[in-house]
Amino acid sequence: MPPLLLALIVITCGISIYGFQNQAFFEKYKFNVGAIQSRKEYIRLLSAGFLHGDFMHLFFNMFTLYFFAPIVMSAFGEIGFLVVYFGSILLGNLFSLYIYKHQSYYSAIGASGGVSGILFAAIAAYPHIGIGIMFIPLPIPGYIFGALYFAYSVYMMLNPKQWDNLGHAAHLGGAGFGLLYAIVFHLDLVIENAMYLGIMSLPLVYLAYQIFAKKKIG
Repeated sequence: MPPLLLALIVITCGISIYGFQNQAFFEKYKFNVGAIQSRKEYIRLLSAGFLHGDFMHLFFNMFTLYFFAPIVMSAFGEIGFLVVYFGSILLGNLFSLYIYKHQSYYSAIGASGGVSGILFAAIAAYPHIGIGIMFIPLPIPGYIFGALYFAYSVYMMLNPKQWDNLGHAAHLGGAGFGLLYAIVFHLDLVIENAMYLGIMSLPLVYLAYQIFAKKKIG
């Protein structure tokens, strides 16, 4: 495991576990719309990425990061990896802030935005990379996974369910940043994989239409 990745996982696990045991610390640094808007506590836009709801939440995020971070480091370098990871956490939470700006009580935690950004930067670089999903015996191509991921997240954002507690806005914002980073800084990859990235991005185009043209959310 690259030392940088090991350090990031150890730090995230340490802060998350401390947050499990210290409710005041957890409340102070989680993402919360009211605290950010009213008290200008902008640190929450990044600090929330180091907090998790429970060990399973933490495990799945770090497990995914462990597998896909080396791919992003190989394609974009360690600096690129850091830019994608923290940029995705930040943009994911900024997108959540925009979507839920009228819901001051809305809170969220987790590195999912950053992990989504890493996952989609990896897919942008290698759209045919095989991604395994539980209960499906064969891995599916990355660009197909990406399209399904975006489609599901967009659907759940536009049709919220009472039982659903996932931060789809943060996931989409983070994934979008990972994709955008590849497009802006590695145009050669985008040109080479344009068709696959176009297919994967169709749900995002639909979401943008619903937000900015139909004013359905936000």
